[in-house]
Amino acid sequence: MTSPTTVVLENDHARFLTVLERLQEEASSKFVFLMDKNGQRIASSGKLETTDPTALASLTAGNVAATEGLAQLIGETEFSTLFHEGRKDSLHISLISDKVILLVIFDEHSSLGLVRLRVKQRSAELEAIVQDMMSRTKVTSASAPASATALAEITDEDIDALFG
Repeated sequence: MTSPTTVVLENDHARFLTVLERLQEEASSKFVFLMDKNGQRIASSGKLETTDPTALASLTAGNVAATEGLAQLIGETEFSTLFHEGRKDSLHISLISDKVILLVIFDEHSSLGLVRLRVKQRSAELEAIVQDMMSRTKVTSASAPASATALAEITDEDIDALFG
């Protein structure tokens, strides 16, 4: 998802949403958010009362990037799971296929153990969707030079004729 050629199709979004809704229910969480490593929202389930989802996604992606730096400093390749505990709400953040970030927000109606269990159970489904997207991107990337050449051959006269 860090590649600009990766596209989330409507079918991908529907598949993600199905998994996120199930995860939110099974983990008794308030909100489940899937984003790419750049902080771009992919899909979510639940409601955020007063939180800006764009800011949440950006800060979560920044948190993951900072943690990757910390991991490298101590000789680890990554920390694939992060947990932040607050007085009312807690955050569980995990990397899926090293491409997307899954954020689960939960409160006293759930527990870290339950969230971790449910995230682990649903991660394989999310990974399969990401892998499908990545394999489609590789096929598209392999054919991109030909399509780029075709676009380069379009002249101003062709555009004028089309819209004229």
